[in-house]
Formats: sequence, structure tokens, C-alpha cells
Amino acid sequence: MNFSLSSTAITATKTDCLVIGLPEKGEWPASTKAADDALGGLITQLEKTGDLAGKNAAVNTLPLVDQPWQRVIVIGTGKDADRTAASYRKCLAAMVGALKDGPSGSVLIAISDTGFSGDAASTSEDAKLNLIGRILEDQLYTFTDFKSEQPAARKLKKVVVQASDTDKALKNALNLGLATGRGMNYTKDLGNTPPNICHPVWLAEQAQAMAKDNDCIQTEILDEKQMEELGMNTILAVGKGSKQPPRLIVMEYRGGNANDKPYVLVGKGITFDTGGISLKPGEGMDEMKYDMGGSASVFGTMKVIAETQPKINVVAVIAAAENMPDGGASRPGDIVTTLSGMTVEILNTDAEGRLVLCDALTYVKKFDPAAVVDMATLTGACIIALGNQATGLLSNNDELANELLAAGERTGDRAWRLPLWEEYQSQLDSNFADMANIGGRPAGTITAGCFLSRFAKEYRWAHLDIAGTAWNSGKAKGATGRPVPLLVNYLMTHAG
Repeated sequence: MNFSLSSTAITATKTDCLVIGLPEKGEWPASTKAADDALGGLITQLEKTGDLAGKNAAVNTLPLVDQPWQRVIVIGTGKDADRTAASYRKCLAAMVGALKDGPSGSVLIAISDTGFSGDAASTSEDAKLNLIGRILEDQLYTFTDFKSEQPAARKLKKVVVQASDTDKALKNALNLGLATGRGMNYTKDLGNTPPNICHPVWLAEQAQAMAKDNDCIQTEILDEKQMEELGMNTILAVGKGSKQPPRLIVMEYRGGNANDKPYVLVGKGITFDTGGISLKPGEGMDEMKYDMGGSASVFGTMKVIAETQPKINVVAVIAAAENMPDGGASRPGDIVTTLSGMTVEILNTDAEGRLVLCDALTYVKKFDPAAVVDMATLTGACIIALGNQATGLLSNNDELANELLAAGERTGDRAWRLPLWEEYQSQLDSNFADMANIGGRPAGTITAGCFLSRFAKEYRWAHLDIAGTAWNSGKAKGATGRPVPLLVNYLMTHAG
């Protein structure tokens, strides 16, 4: 797909399709007025007769003859008072839905002059161009790698986005949005890949491929022997029941000053989770291929970083293992010594994500991080608490937590903070080890965060529980690409 930015008058741009926005009531954007003038008042006439409605995300296609455009798609943008960033995103998704399998080979998108309420950071033209780019890539995504018959190629090949100018700032905004969308799509690809292919060694190979394709990325892979020598026994304990060996994957990007502390991303990479000896129910277990959603989002974010090369240092660490039940698997009641030296009583082998993460969180101290953000499909309790809308957030630092929450609001990839109070820590008490790996049914997401916090005391840390946001179930089953937008926005606010 060819994407570009244009400030040429829309009436001077010949294309198969023009996209404009139509409010339900209120002032029309300049692009809509220009299109209406070029069409002799056709849009005005159709609105008066009720053949065109400005209801939010309504889609109407008008075939044309003897015009610069073969058709016009009119997207309803709703009432001025109700128009928000969320409703604008809904309009963009509706737009792509109308375009992606349509007859147009080229399109001019002229809706960046549609206004909506919000702060300057989210309503500026560059913010809207960023969003348009991201949603174009995101919504055009398909995953057909394992279909024996591939769908016909889309006709749409060229997308031009209308803007007030084509200066560097606006081009960069669109390109960052497109890159973010591609990072989301890479995250989806990894998540949607079946677990007989996507296992820890395969994930490590993807990191090596990224380093080969991008000179700015350096990769180191630790195998089970190296982890054993370091004392990373909890990652090894999780992988003991699988024929697929665990891996610790490290990717480094050094785009900032040599002395700048890196921002560290840590991802849970359980490529398939049966629950181990604490076996999960069979229904829906196929979706446990998405238990590596944290690692997939780290990969996707690093892809964006490699493409855009911001002035920042970023280190990504992925703890990858497969959680299977066999004669060598960890048992409930086993006690394991972590890399930190603290011991853990494994009461439930299905609480394995925190076990691989705790060794990774100890390992990243070597980088002297500016901040550490881990992400994991960690607890079903988070889905009960927040559903599929918001990512759960816990942190030992208010400033870091607020930065992540703000990034989520700016991108629509929202998170919600849960408490990390000391009173919850006692639920992890063990009679036989320094701690247990579960704290019972109450406050399950919080006690998981409490467990991780014990390994992150020496730096600013936040945990993102993406169990409800990393993938969709049902008819729309598939990885979502979240929380890549949140992470990219957060990192870019710290880039020089």
C-alpha cells in the first residue's frame, strides 16, 4: 500500500474515491464545503432530502460522473457536542471498512479538518493525522497465512491523506501513525500464529531476524543452560514440562545519548498455556496461544522504534516458555529459588506468568533503567474487573503511572490503575518459602502485581495486565495489537 500526504486542493486531485466528513448538525469542514461546491451543491441537496445523514460513523457512497472522483464516501461525524476522539476513531474505522474491499484503487481522505473536543495534544492536526495513519494500517489488517486459498488481492493500492500542509511535522505525524499501525499488525501476526509454530525458540528467531533487518537493534538470546548458570530457576521451572525449551530474549536499541538510562520493556512470552499440572479446562484453551501477548506487544513496539529511530534508548526483555504438563513438569507445592535469591512456593502452576516475569524483572536491573514497564496476559481477574476495554495498571511510582495513563488516553488505548497497597502483600504469605505464587481469589490482579513488585524495588516500575485487551474472542477472534499504541506514545514523550 502506498501512503502519502497532500495539501493540494481536493478539487485538483484526481482519484477513484474522495472521503469527506459530514456533521449531523453544525459547521461543515472546509473539505466538505469544497466538495459540495465542486458537485454543484449535491451534498447540500441530499442532506436536505434526508438521503445523507451525519449520524456518527454512518457511511454513504455517492457514484459520480464527469468529476475528479469516481465516487465520494461521506462519513457521518455526529453532533458537534458529542464529537470526541473516541467518536472520531469510530468514524475512521467505518471509513476503512467501506474502503478496504471496495472498488477503488486510489483514495483521497479529507477528514483531518474534522474537529472534536479534547485537549490540544489530542485534537491538533498532527494528532489526527497520526490517528488516521494508525487506524488505516490497523483496520486493513488480515491474517490468512494458513488459508489454503488466499483471498483476492484488494483493489485499493494508493491512499492520499489531505492536510493543511506537507511540512516535516505533519509528515512525521502521519508516518508515526502508520508505523504504529504496522507495529500493531506485527503484534497481531505473532499472536495469531499457531502454537505449533510460535514457540520460545521461534520467538527468539523473530528477534534475531529483526536485528538482521535493522542495524539499530542488537539481540542476545539466553538458552536454558545460560539461564541455569545465572540462577533463573523460575523461568526454567515453567518450561520443564515442555519439549520446547525456554528462552530469554533481549533486544537493545540505542538511539539516545550514550549516558542516557534506557527505558525497559518486559514481556511475558508464554507461547502456550495449558496451566501445567494445574490443568485448565479444555473449552477455549486454543486461545491460550495468546498468552504470549505481552511479548508480542514488546516485539510490535520495537518494530515501531526500529522504523522511526527516535532519540531514546530502549531495552526489551522477553521471558519465553511453554507451560505444559508431563512427568517433568513443576508440581503444586514445589519451591523454587528465583534469580533474586528469594524463594517461591508454587501453589498453582497456572500462575506461571509471574514466575517467568520475576526472573526477567531481576535481570533488567543490570541495565540501570530509567523505568521498567512489564506487560502480560496475567490474570483472568483483570477481565472480571475491567472487561475488554481497559488494561489493568499497577505501579510503584505515581509519576510513571500517570504518564502511562495519559498515553492511554491520548491514543484511546486506555488503562486503569489499581492499588498496590501493602495490605495486599500478606495474601502471598507461605509457611515454607519467602512467598507463594498466588494469593487466593480476592483481588487476584492486585496480588499478582504485589508478587511482581517484590522484584522491582530498585527502579521505577509499572505492570500492565492485558489479559482483557490483547485479543478478542468469538466471531472476531484474533489479536488486537494492544497496548502498542500506548507504549509507543509513552516512549515518544521521552524521546529527545
